Amino acid sequence: MSHRIIVTGAAGFIGSNIVRGLNARGITDIIAVDNLTQADKFRNLVDLRISDYLDKTAFYEAFAQGRFGTVEAVFHEGACSDTMQHDGRYMMDNNYAASRMLLEACLERGARLLYASSAATYGASERFVELPEYERPLNVYGYSKLLFDQLVRRRLHGARSQVAGFRYFNVYGPGEQHKGRMASVAWHHYNQFREHGRVELFGAYGGYGPGEQMRDFVFVDDVVAVNLWFFDNPRHSGVFNLGSGRAQPFNDIAHAVVNSLRARAGQDALTLRQMVDEKLVAYIDFPTALHGKYQCFTQAELHSLRSVGCEHAFADVARGVRSYVERLGAV
Repeated sequence: MSHRIIVTGAAGFIGSNIVRGLNARGITDIIAVDNLTQADKFRNLVDLRISDYLDKTAFYEAFAQGRFGTVEAVFHEGACSDTMQHDGRYMMDNNYAASRMLLEACLERGARLLYASSAATYGASERFVELPEYERPLNVYGYSKLLFDQLVRRRLHGARSQVAGFRYFNVYGPGEQHKGRMASVAWHHYNQFREHGRVELFGAYGGYGPGEQMRDFVFVDDVVAVNLWFFDNPRHSGVFNLGSGRAQPFNDIAHAVVNSLRARAGQDALTLRQMVDEKLVAYIDFPTALHGKYQCFTQAELHSLRSVGCEHAFADVARGVRSYVERLGAV
């Protein structure tokens, strides 16, 4: 059976990895949608098989008009993901209005919608459960994602096709090199160590010691696997956390990156304390600009994901980062 799939944000980090995952299944009738104003993102598409490419400005209206024939599913990864973007109008237009138009078109045309939400919807919350009482975004990015989730929840009643949103936690892995400051800590540490022989972490903040702020870090291969599980299970709709379910300190990322690069150079593994003593890991003052806008702890609660039967086993930081560094070294 042939599948026609649309992937928005297809040249981006998670979008390109989803295209790769579909290609691995032999699915190539994929319409890639993106905005290549930042042209170097094209590199993420070079070795992928797609049937067509459209700029996002031409896509949404064309899809609503049915110009692509029968579409089985849309993986909607396209968004402005810069959490430091202060232009609220731009953010809402990109992340809410465009997504709303896409949702209505999918519901009308019977296409399934699997889309990227974000753990930024939780903001200052101390628990991360897909319920309104835990949703307290700290920035307009988180709010733009929350507003769309709220719309989806309302529209699910009576929807004839699958609509599944995934609240991504801290995703890292191949394909994020174009993201600049918004790339993962693992990517920044990899480059810092190769260029300067050390990595830098934030110092003490929010009651956490240096490098001890904790996030739920999730490897991009796991994100793709969960997206494809829902693709294989079209009866399940809703908004779901997509993280490892395991909070780990930023120090664990630094430790894994440095030891992975040392292993590549034939050097012995070190403890974190040894890395600090040898100045391979350094701590910098917590930025004033992030005070009150920073999540010091995130950890996905996976009850909703597990309750629909998705039993995917997530990599921890040591395994995921080692795999990531090995792939970076192979490029």
